[in-house]
Amino acid sequence: MSAHDEERIKNLLRQALPPVEAEPEPERDLWPAVLRRLDTQTAAQPGSRWVWFDGALVAGLAIVAISFPASIPLLLYYL
Repeated sequence: MSAHDEERIKNLLRQALPPVEAEPEPERDLWPAVLRRLDTQTAAQPGSRWVWFDGALVAGLAIVAISFPASIPLLLYYL
């Protein structure tokens, strides 16, 4: 690559990418918005509730463990 090509690439990159400020900061404080969003998610969807799919997975693991006892160490390894 010649020096002319390198200069051309540098110029193209300078045109394509805007200059970055020394210390860019957000326009406003984002932490209160994050806390509000976390509060609304935990209020709308409590995490301690079991659904039918969780029970089906536990039942499936129990059936596999009873049918194939040699698979128990493998299942414990992946849990």
